[in-house]
Amino acid sequence: MAQGVLPFQYQDQKRVSGLTALAGLPAYLDLAQAAGLRDSLCRHLKIRSDSMQGWSDHQIVLSLILLNLAGGDCVADLERLEADEGLCQIMRKVEHYGLPRRERRSLERRWRKERRRTFVSASPVFRYLSAFHDPEQEEKRQAHSAFIPKANDHLKALRMVNRDLVSFIQSRSPQSQATLDMDATLVCSEKDSTLWCYQHYKAYQPFNVYWFEQDQVLLSEFRDGNVPAGYQQLRLLQESLISLPEGVEKVCVRSDTAGYQQDLLRYCAEGRSERFGVIEFAIGATVTAGFRQAVREVAEDQWFPVLRTDSDGRQYETGQQWAEVCYVPNWVGSSKNGPSYRYVATRKLLQDQLELPGCETVEESDQIQAHSGQHYKVRGIVTNRDVDGNELVRWYRERCGKSEEVHAVMKDDLAGGKLPSGDFGENAAWWGIMILALNLNAAMKQLVLPPSWRRKRLKAIRFGLINLAGQVLQRSSQLKILISPKKPGYGLLLQIRARIMFLAREGPPTTEMSD
Repeated sequence: MAQGVLPFQYQDQKRVSGLTALAGLPAYLDLAQAAGLRDSLCRHLKIRSDSMQGWSDHQIVLSLILLNLAGGDCVADLERLEADEGLCQIMRKVEHYGLPRRERRSLERRWRKERRRTFVSASPVFRYLSAFHDPEQEEKRQAHSAFIPKANDHLKALRMVNRDLVSFIQSRSPQSQATLDMDATLVCSEKDSTLWCYQHYKAYQPFNVYWFEQDQVLLSEFRDGNVPAGYQQLRLLQESLISLPEGVEKVCVRSDTAGYQQDLLRYCAEGRSERFGVIEFAIGATVTAGFRQAVREVAEDQWFPVLRTDSDGRQYETGQQWAEVCYVPNWVGSSKNGPSYRYVATRKLLQDQLELPGCETVEESDQIQAHSGQHYKVRGIVTNRDVDGNELVRWYRERCGKSEEVHAVMKDDLAGGKLPSGDFGENAAWWGIMILALNLNAAMKQLVLPPSWRRKRLKAIRFGLINLAGQVLQRSSQLKILISPKKPGYGLLLQIRARIMFLAREGPPTTEMSD
């Protein structure tokens, strides 16, 4: 009997025989083992003690990390992993790898009855996430005020695990400079407990500190939607500086206008960091009435085109201009020994429109009318860097492209855009585990995959690497994952495993993988 229009039929496969649709996912397990992720989870997270029955900390968290990488976005999607028999065989084999006999037996004794599942089910996950929520902190909330619940020990432990992962990446690919891009992102949620954000919808607003050179999220603090992006930004910078691993000698900071705060600017410019001293920065300056007046006073011949460079190294104009602005706000003061704050403005000509009588253009907060009568949209940058203005604008805007892309990956490619609970702490833990998956994938691109893969989004990586069909076979004590040699992923997986072996044993290899 025909099933459809075309001449093919679907039938149940009675004997699945270790088939897997995620034959590339174990490569991430390989990298996680080389990075010491399981050891870090066991060392820091103490929710599921050794004496407790059932799932351990590292089993639950690692399952959720794999869920993110495989494309799941909710707890129920764990059933998709559990249904993949080949992946389950691999997980059962590798979860005891490298453990002393005593620890292996300890894991086996956690189950009073025969263990039936490889991946944790939904109910234990929700119970586990509830340990990250602190009801006492919720009682401290006050209506119509910004409040950040204090992270409990379990949330702090997740941050320590992320810190260990970033340190591993730094040890294998050392960078002497850390350019920290500080920005918040909105995560829409219709939960009853979710608060309204500045965009007039219910959301959370996590604040992220992204390490540009290493493509890693160094620190991420989960926040309610009504908390301003610049709230306690200096504290987050100080925590980020503490989290930077050894080998970093210079720190630079980039932020939008949320970072335009006196305490943050003074801290960076006056060299108050004991470890790094003066921190170079470029931060968006609020376009105040005084700043707008200073921009008006800039002569026309002092405006220069903002240039960009294409992939062939040729420069072209963007239709925008930049100029140095003689602007000294009151908070800077007039101390001769104090640091200097340099202001740069950019402007873009607004398209001329026919104005009806009585509807003449009125200047908005970010618009000015030049001496020529033309109207411009204006942006400001404050910095302590002594570089060409065009180079400063390019460097400052570099933040927007990359950090915004990372935010999109968090919410669209990973599970950060679909929060599981109405409790703040549970969502914060879900977000923190997503950050671990994000950084593990970034480590795969940075340290392992060929150079041509480093700019690929997870969608492309899943198509070309993770979602490979294979068959898992047991041969005595060894597992074999069979993949068609006609698949381009077969040769790639061999290169990946060889490189991870170098990372685990000797550090980075001297040659890069071929494309």
